[in-house]
Amino acid sequence: MKHSFYPKLAWTGIRKNKRLYTPYILTCMGMVMMFYIMSFLTSSALLTSMPGGDIMQGMLGLGVRVIGVFALIFLFYTNSFLTRRRKKEFGLYNILGMGKRNLARVLMWESLIIAAISLGGGLVAGIVFSKFAELGMVNILRAEGSFVLTLEPKAIVQTLLLFAVIFFLILLNTLRQIHLSNPIELLHSENTGEKPPKANWFLALAGAIILGAAYYLAVSIENPIEAMVWFFVAVIMVIIATYLLFIAGSVAICRLLQRKKAYYYKTNHFVSVSSMVYRMKRNGAGLASICILCTMVLVMMSATVCLYVGTEDSLRTRYPRNINLDVSVTTLDRLEAEPVEKVRQLASQIAREHGQSLDNVLDYRVAAMVGYIDGGRIDVDQSSIYTFQLSAYTDVWQIFFVPLEDYNRLMGQNETLDPGEVLLYTTKSNYEEDSIALGDGEPMKVKKVVPDFADNGVDAMQMIPSMYIFVPDFNKTLQPITNVANWRGDPVIELHWFYGFDLDGSDEVQVQIQEELQESLRQLSISGGTSWGGDDFTVSCEGVAKERAGFYGMYGGLFFLGILLGVVFIFAAVLIMYYKQVSEGYEDQSRFGIMQKVGMTQKDIKRSINSQILTVFFLPLLTAGVHLAFAFPLIQKILVLFSLTDLNLLILVTVCCFLIFAFFYVLVYHITSKAYFAIVSGAKGEPA
Repeated sequence: MKHSFYPKLAWTGIRKNKRLYTPYILTCMGMVMMFYIMSFLTSSALLTSMPGGDIMQGMLGLGVRVIGVFALIFLFYTNSFLTRRRKKEFGLYNILGMGKRNLARVLMWESLIIAAISLGGGLVAGIVFSKFAELGMVNILRAEGSFVLTLEPKAIVQTLLLFAVIFFLILLNTLRQIHLSNPIELLHSENTGEKPPKANWFLALAGAIILGAAYYLAVSIENPIEAMVWFFVAVIMVIIATYLLFIAGSVAICRLLQRKKAYYYKTNHFVSVSSMVYRMKRNGAGLASICILCTMVLVMMSATVCLYVGTEDSLRTRYPRNINLDVSVTTLDRLEAEPVEKVRQLASQIAREHGQSLDNVLDYRVAAMVGYIDGGRIDVDQSSIYTFQLSAYTDVWQIFFVPLEDYNRLMGQNETLDPGEVLLYTTKSNYEEDSIALGDGEPMKVKKVVPDFADNGVDAMQMIPSMYIFVPDFNKTLQPITNVANWRGDPVIELHWFYGFDLDGSDEVQVQIQEELQESLRQLSISGGTSWGGDDFTVSCEGVAKERAGFYGMYGGLFFLGILLGVVFIFAAVLIMYYKQVSEGYEDQSRFGIMQKVGMTQKDIKRSINSQILTVFFLPLLTAGVHLAFAFPLIQKILVLFSLTDLNLLILVTVCCFLIFAFFYVLVYHITSKAYFAIVSGAKGEPA
C-alpha cells in the first residue's frame, strides 16, 4: 500500500463522521487553550511585577493542576463515545481484509491529525486570548498593563507535553479495545445495548438515605470549622447518592411509569419510556455526571463571584480602620505606660503634616488567648486543643478580654456590671451557656450578649470563632493567669493595645503616612532604650491602602480561577449532553424507522422525542438546583471564614448564577434536541 493511503483513510473517517469529531476536536482545542492560558498567567512577568500579582499567580497554579487532571479524565471519557460509534466501521474494514495492524495505523494517523489540529488551534487561540486574560487580571488587580502580545515558551512546552501524553494514552486505550475485539463483535458493537435492568430498590433506597444524610449535614452544622471539615465529606456523599439515584432510582421510576397504564400507553410516552429503560444504566450515569458538573459550576461560581464582589467588605473587616496599630506588651502595667501616649501623639503629628486628621478612632485594651471551652469553662493550659480530635477543634475559640469602660466609650453605651458579671459578644458561632469561667476560677455570669463591637481585625484572620468578654475589672480578672504558661511553655495570655483611625486622603497619601509612621516607630524603638523595643513593647502597623492589592490578588485569583474552571466544566457538561443525544439518536434511528413504517408520523416522533428529553434532560438541572439549595448554609458558613458575612449578597449572587446557568442549559437543550431529532427522523446527509 502507498504510504499516503492511511493518512487519507484517517482523514476521510474524520470528515465522514464530522458530527462526532467536530465537537470533540473543538473541546480538545478548548482544553488546550485553557491550559495554556492558565500556564501563561502563572509565569506572566507583567502580573509578577504588580502588587498582589504573586498571590493571584499562586491561586492559578492550583488551577493548572486541576485542569491538567480534568483534561486527562474528561478526554478519555468523551473519546469512548467516538470509539463506540466507529467500532462498526473498523469491523467492516477488518472483514474486508484490513488486519488489526492496518487498523492501528489508521487510528495512529487519526490521533496525529486530531492532536495536530487540537494543539495547533488550541495554542493559537490560547496565545490570542491569553492577552485578554492577562488584561482581565490586570483589571481585577486595579493596575495598568500594556497591550503588547507576548509568548511564554515555558507554557507552550508544558501544554505540548501534557496533551501529547494525553493523546498518546487515548490512542493506546483505543488500540487495546480493537486488539481485544474480533471482527464480528466490532461490526455489531453499535447495536450492543445494555439489557433492560431490573429496578434495584435497595440501591435506590441507599441513594436516598445517603443524600438525605448529606443534606442533614449541610443544614445542621452551625460551627464554621465543622462546616469546613464536613464539606468535603458531604460532597462525596452527594456524588455517590446522585449516581445511585440516577442509575438505580431512575430505573425504578421508569418501571413505575410502565405500570401506570394511563401514562405509559400513549404514543409519545410508550416509545420514550421503553427506550430509557433499555439503556438506563448508561443513561443514568451520564445524567449523574451532568448533574454533578452543573452543581460544581454553580457552587464554584456563586462562591468566587461573591468573594470578589465582597472583597472591599472583607478588606475592611480585616482592617477596620485605614491605619491600624497593634501594640503588644508583656505586663498589664505596660498598657498604661508612657510609650502608649507617644504612639498617639506620633500618629496625630504625621497625619497633620500631610493635611489629614484622625477620624473614627479605635482605641482599646485587650487580653487575647486561644482556649478550649467545655461546659462553660475555658481550658487555660490549652492542652485540650492538641488532642487531634475534631470535637476539640470545633470548641476552640479566640478569646478577647476587654475592659467594660473601653466598650462603653467605643460603642457609645453606658452598660454597668456587678462583680462576677460580664457582657459577651461572639462571631462565627453562638455561645449557649449562661456563665463563663476562666480555668478553675469562679464562673462569671453572662448578664447580656451584645449585638456588636468594634472589631480589631484579628477575628478576620482566624478560622475559629471569636468571643469578646467585657469585664468590669480588667486587671483583677486577668491577674491570676498573666504568668501562666501553656503545655509548651508559652504565655497563655497576650496583652495588646489596639489603636486605629481613618483618613480621608487618597491611597497614595495613606501609604505615605503608614510608611512614615512605621519608620518613626522604628527610630523610637532604636533610640528609646528599655521603654521601646525588645519583647516587652512591640508595635506593628498595617494599612488598608497598602494591603488592598494583596486582597484583590487573592480574591481576584479565586474569582478568575472560578470563571476558567467554570467554563471548562460547562464544556464538559455540554459535550456529555451532546454525545448522549447523538449516540442515543443513532441507536434509536432504526427503532423509529420501524415505527414510521407501521404508521408513526413525524409529528408523533417529535412528540415522543420531546417527552423523552424533557423527562430526563432537565432532571440534572433541577437536581443541581436542589443540591445548591441544601449546600447554601454550608457555603455561607465557609465564606464566613473568608470574612464574608453579607448574607444578602450571597443569596443574590447564588440566585443570579443559577438563573444564568439555567438559561444557558435551556439553550443547549434546544441545540442537542434538534441534533437528536435530525438523526432519528432520517435526515439526509448523515454519515453511514
